[in-house]
Amino acid sequence: MPLNWQLGYKHAASYSTSTKPSPATNMDSPLSINRRSFLDKSFAGLGGIALSHLIGDSSAQSGPWNGVLGGNTHFAPKAKRVIHLCMAGGPSHVDSFDPKPKLNELHGKPFPESFTKGQQLAQLQGAVLKARGSFTKFKKHGKSGIEISDLFPHIGSVADDICVIRSMHTEQINHDPAQAFFNSGSIVKGRPSMGSWLLYGLGSETKDLPGYVVLLSKSAGAQPVSSRQWSAGFLPSKFQGVQFQSKGNAVHYVGNPDGVCQSAQRQMIDEVNRLNGSLAEKTYDPEIATRIAQYEMAFRMQSSVPELTAIENEPQHILDMYGVKNAGDGSFASNCLLGRRMLESGVRFVQLYHRGWDHHSGIEKNMPTAAKLTDQASAALLKDLKQRGMLDDTLIIWGGEFGRTPMGQGSGRDHHINAFSLWMAGAGIKGGMVHGSTDELGYNAVEDRTSVHDIHATMLHLFGIDYNRFSYKFQGLDARLTGVEHPEVIKQILS
Repeated sequence: MPLNWQLGYKHAASYSTSTKPSPATNMDSPLSINRRSFLDKSFAGLGGIALSHLIGDSSAQSGPWNGVLGGNTHFAPKAKRVIHLCMAGGPSHVDSFDPKPKLNELHGKPFPESFTKGQQLAQLQGAVLKARGSFTKFKKHGKSGIEISDLFPHIGSVADDICVIRSMHTEQINHDPAQAFFNSGSIVKGRPSMGSWLLYGLGSETKDLPGYVVLLSKSAGAQPVSSRQWSAGFLPSKFQGVQFQSKGNAVHYVGNPDGVCQSAQRQMIDEVNRLNGSLAEKTYDPEIATRIAQYEMAFRMQSSVPELTAIENEPQHILDMYGVKNAGDGSFASNCLLGRRMLESGVRFVQLYHRGWDHHSGIEKNMPTAAKLTDQASAALLKDLKQRGMLDDTLIIWGGEFGRTPMGQGSGRDHHINAFSLWMAGAGIKGGMVHGSTDELGYNAVEDRTSVHDIHATMLHLFGIDYNRFSYKFQGLDARLTGVEHPEVIKQILS
């Protein structure tokens, strides 16, 4: 399938443009026109105006574009771009960023029923619950003295630049709905992801690449990740995320077939766009504008993508800093470096999934593996952005969709929604601090409880967007990323 078709996303709805002659009235007048022709021509004219507005210079979303806010955010933004390091599967908070000495003391003993009675569990529901202490050691890092597990020594080295939130909680206890909730604020299918919301509001800063790009890597304990996690939902499809391949060619069919030169490709695209434009004059469908824009972007990507993905051209000390063994090998380290190059190239939202944190069993073997594959590159990304002067306006979010139980499940831990940890850094975030806390066993978030919607509200705030005033009319309602709740911007973590 040619690249231009790949980026078409959704096809415009099929409409019949055939007309049948209808009896005319007052045909003696040279200015007379029947009702069907009048409506057809009037609608075509309005459709043409709308299309021109949508595609402008034929670069809607495929070129620098201000989004619906028109560059006029509600207040001064601190962030320009986001990179979301998504630890898919749910890292154990009590083995990473939330030390619990009391839990260690109870290791192997019955878990107090007062914590779990009436609580929702995943696979442990109805089982005999025993406390499972951490198999890792914690130590203080940096001037701030943040306690971090010895599984993450590199992240520990940037402790003074990150804010660890230990009081996260969520609503969904299974992977796909929990990931959907973190990405879109809802488990209902067809809701836009947070990356799509940002593109809708702020647009893209590049005309040669998608404004929202996704990369995947994996290790043992890999759960599947659905493409709905980066869907545009009910927003126009030009705002959805585009998955690049982590290994081999980042985009399939990025080159022309044998015998097709650049000028022939250009002619073909011009002709397809002309046909789409003719359809747009007949039917007002925003997806036609998307199709035209994506053909144009695909043409430009044929030259921009190979240059972007040539990370082997990076200096050796940069490759070593990230821990890249073989450029483009599909590893999280390689994806982090490619993600930094995307941010430099104007991509608004980059999402890197590492599938390898679902440790129902073998946690003492598999969690260190996942940590080793992600720790160095995560810290290197922060350091690299900082040395390039980009950290001040780039937001980094690191974490999974939920945590793991402080009770054991065989040789591992079950899913846990009442408490988990993540960290943020960069644009407008205070470094060297811990926000919130859990109880003494790490079961419930108790102090400065932080919801997923609070994270969404805070992210929008950093981009200068008031979440209360940022919506999209859908099915008669003003839909928002933050839902119908009233989340709070986490002002304590803002610089």
